[in-house]
Amino acid sequence: MAAPVKKLDDLADLLGHVFKDPDLLNAAVTHSSLIKGKGKKQPGSDYDRLEFLGDRVLGLIISDELFRRFESAEAGQLSRRYNAQVRREALAEIALDMGLQNYIRMADDLAASGGRENPAILADVMEAVIAALYLDGGMRAAWRFVEKKWWPRFDRKDASKKDAKSALQEWLAKTGRPLPVYRVVEETGPDHDRHFTVMVSVKDFEPATGSGSSKRVAEQKAAAKMLKELQGD
Repeated sequence: MAAPVKKLDDLADLLGHVFKDPDLLNAAVTHSSLIKGKGKKQPGSDYDRLEFLGDRVLGLIISDELFRRFESAEAGQLSRRYNAQVRREALAEIALDMGLQNYIRMADDLAASGGRENPAILADVMEAVIAALYLDGGMRAAWRFVEKKWWPRFDRKDASKKDAKSALQEWLAKTGRPLPVYRVVEETGPDHDRHFTVMVSVKDFEPATGSGSSKRVAEQKAAAKMLKELQGD
């Protein structure tokens, strides 16, 4: 049985912001499974629209800070640092660390199947929460939260490391080979818990596969396997 959802007042305290419009925070942690579909189980809004906005707000804040912090970094280096901070896995990690999963409202069956720990849902809710802070308290409120949660991550050793897909593409370009081709070979699971298997093909080499909770994760794993094979050649 899924654990009960904690109170939004506690989440507001965790975020360090007093909401003038609590409905924004409520929507930010509400999954569509609770209000859409047959009979519309609950009145109100879900986080879908907020997630769209929060993604852009987070992107601007991270981009601005990286641009100012790493004055000598080239565009490619800034891009790698940016991608490391806004990727789904990073958002889900931060969400879990702060216990955001304890506040997500969703249908009982989804919660019972582990929906609150689903990386995709955690990342979406994190972005929606950032949007709620932005809409309620302006850029200053959103910036203050992002600064607290993201700034310590900027100096990690892997913060500017190339992702596997980029590294594979660069390796192939240096050796004069064509770009890799990615193809989804299997997609399983319910809508809220999809699982993907992706195959990457490189000319003159056996394909490699990777699996994950999103196409991006599966592609990265497949690329990592292929790169290991190529570099060991």
